[in-house]
Amino acid sequence: MTNPPRSVRAPRVGGVSRPLPRPMPQAQQSAGENADSDAGSSARISLGRVFQAESANYFMLLGITLFMVVFGLVMVLSSSSVESHTDTDNFFSRFWSQGIYALVGLPLMLLVSRLPSAFWKRSVWVLLGLACFFQVLVLVTPLGVEIGGNRNWLRVGGFTGQPSEAIKVALVVWLGVILARKKDLLGNWKHLVIPVVPVAGGSILLVTLGGDLGTTVIMAGIVLGALFFAGVKLRHLAVGSIVISVLAVLVALSSKSRVGRIMAFFGGHSAANPDVTWQINNGFYALASGGVFGVGLGNSHSKWSWLPAADTDFIFAIIGEELGLIGAVVVLVLFVLLAITFLRIIHASSDPFAKVTTAAILVWLIAQAFVNIAVVLGVIPVLGVPLPLISAGGTAMISSMIAIGIVLSFARETTRENERAAHGITSRA
Repeated sequence: MTNPPRSVRAPRVGGVSRPLPRPMPQAQQSAGENADSDAGSSARISLGRVFQAESANYFMLLGITLFMVVFGLVMVLSSSSVESHTDTDNFFSRFWSQGIYALVGLPLMLLVSRLPSAFWKRSVWVLLGLACFFQVLVLVTPLGVEIGGNRNWLRVGGFTGQPSEAIKVALVVWLGVILARKKDLLGNWKHLVIPVVPVAGGSILLVTLGGDLGTTVIMAGIVLGALFFAGVKLRHLAVGSIVISVLAVLVALSSKSRVGRIMAFFGGHSAANPDVTWQINNGFYALASGGVFGVGLGNSHSKWSWLPAADTDFIFAIIGEELGLIGAVVVLVLFVLLAITFLRIIHASSDPFAKVTTAAILVWLIAQAFVNIAVVLGVIPVLGVPLPLISAGGTAMISSMIAIGIVLSFARETTRENERAAHGITSRA
């Protein structure tokens, strides 16, 4: 006969005997261990989701952007050191300024890359309105600053920026939102004219009134590119292109400074803008002296006050001089890779808003790079637009990085959609 278990008591402490706690039954103990294990697994899974790998398109776009920004900082330091010392007695003043803008633009780009598409769809009208409001301040208030014949800068205290760059960002998002909503009505030209002409045309007009023909051309290209990728009929695009070309010619001929640039392009000379021919010729000298391998980083002769705007509009000439044909080709390859990555993201996405917005940003950055390089090579008249992500110019760099951040957010959302679709197929199987 089995005796019942005796009560186990602890040793007497202070004359009181207390029973020891009974051991937990094995089933409850196993359940507790499983719960702890599940909790630990959940924590690990949650942490893994935070750091999970993004798509190849995401990392490719991020890597190209960061490389171009760092490369641009190096070239800004090299091309601006002499002028910086002349102006401020500090070889690094322009470089430090550009570096600060890059440090501001990087976290902004990463922050924007985490924003959902719904945020842009809700706030696009507010963003475009604010950007246009600041551009109006440039035109009608003493806060506006005129540089090189263009009234396109806003100065508040010690800060100077270009509201036209903010208009670019807002405009590409606005085009994506509107054209995505009207995707089934784009065959009717009235549905193009009604929203595009008053809103996009009005935004471009504000920049044109400031005299910045280069930015005007880029913004017009953004509109046409967005319409093309949205699926607008080619005959409608042809009509729009003709109208824009006629308006661009009229605007170009309305200013003596711009007429001087056109005359310099065709080999003439104008008293209204005598430095343009000097700038073009010294740009050619810089490229020619670089040869295949260049004269070496930091060894440019043109930056010694021979080439105006060496760190902004004509930085490609300094790249060709110091790094030679090889360095110039590397820059071209970088922009080709940037375009290919944008096209891959467009192809991977199923959202019309993401497709049109990414296409508009693609046209913006690649067309601006083409215009900048074409000016240095003497293919088109001097328009005065920076080389995206490479030239000096804080507002231009930040706006370009924010635009790329928007595309990064689309790449992330496409990855999430593909993962959800894959899980759905698995569960049904």
